Amino acid sequence: MLEMQKKLSNTFYSILSLPSTAMGFALSIQIAALSWLMRTKYGLDLHEIGFVWAAGPLAGIIGQPIVGLISDNVWFWGGRRKPFILIGGTLAALMLLALPNIGSISNFFGMTNIIVTAVIVALTLDLAINISFNPTRSIIADVTPEGVPRTKGYTWMQTISGTFGVLAYAIGAIFGNYFLIYFGVFLVLIFSIVPMFFIKETKELNISQESLIDNSSKTDWSQYLKLLFAHSFSWIGVQTMFVYMIGFVEQKFNPVPSDETGQILAISFLVLNAVGALLPAFVLEPITEKVGRVKTHLTSVAIMSLGYFGIVLFGTSPFVVYALMAVCGIGWAAIVSLPFAIMSEKVNKQKMGLFMGIFNLSVVLPQLFVSLVLGTFIQNSADKNLIFIISGSTLMISAFLWLMVKDSSAVKNGIEKNTKGH
Repeated sequence: MLEMQKKLSNTFYSILSLPSTAMGFALSIQIAALSWLMRTKYGLDLHEIGFVWAAGPLAGIIGQPIVGLISDNVWFWGGRRKPFILIGGTLAALMLLALPNIGSISNFFGMTNIIVTAVIVALTLDLAINISFNPTRSIIADVTPEGVPRTKGYTWMQTISGTFGVLAYAIGAIFGNYFLIYFGVFLVLIFSIVPMFFIKETKELNISQESLIDNSSKTDWSQYLKLLFAHSFSWIGVQTMFVYMIGFVEQKFNPVPSDETGQILAISFLVLNAVGALLPAFVLEPITEKVGRVKTHLTSVAIMSLGYFGIVLFGTSPFVVYALMAVCGIGWAAIVSLPFAIMSEKVNKQKMGLFMGIFNLSVVLPQLFVSLVLGTFIQNSADKNLIFIISGSTLMISAFLWLMVKDSSAVKNGIEKNTKGH
């Protein structure tokens, strides 16, 4: 084990965040370029593109728990999570490389229907990303102690991953999607492989003696299920905005050229993700040391809800929307970082991969609900403010549900020590 891992230095936290950053970057490329390629280059209809996108959450529902369970119980290539990170990262990079070259791949294999090849490549990319996200997050819990160090691991993960996510959108906007894809191939491969030389997993998981004595290494099912329920409502609100905000922009601002619609959406999501990237390590993590993770999280989610309602009441121009999206970024920063740290101390540490996979259901099931159920209501609504009314309401419900979730004893002890120190 390297000295930086023993000391849990900032350098180690940065390296530990890179595999998750690789998968996040691949996902950002998928969001930015997949529909565009499927539509403009390969001629898929909108409902066919929808089928490709629906396969991602479905792959996550099946794949993440299975891979998590397997990675909890195997050991090869020097780790339990490393092999899956190496395989998933390499596969994701190869599928990114294949995206712009589907025509050549079809010709090589003598396939006459290019759409079949396009769907296979897109689905394999989806599967690689969904499956690899689990080990990249589980390894953080495996190699960090409970309490503040683990919170720091997940907040640094989101700050670094979020920063590169913003970079992905910026690269696509400045240099185009083809450059973004080829740049992503290199970055995903490097960030998946190189960190594995600097992170040492142990066959015996890092479970504190304290946890063994008070049985906190066992799964607290009541708290775990409450957490899943609360987190699900957060994702209904977030996903509703991501999928349907285009309807709000078209109705409220009536942009004449379609490029202007895309620009408003791009800037809105850029602002949201920029705030979401900067806050976790530099703002939220220090606050959690003062008041705890759950209070910090539910407050951030409530602020995001108010930001959504602010768009309903005051979103009369793109610039006002950008400002309010920055407010929403506070909640986004918490949603993609703190629940992982909170969850990791509610479950049996020896089955972290499995529980991380089940935890993913609180993300993908809301995604499917938003896509398959809410779309009809929003489409038929005369006032597209409904989009942000739904988002704001579900986020506020989530904030109230988080009141039922308790911080772990390790976190409480850390707060008490910190308070006494002052």
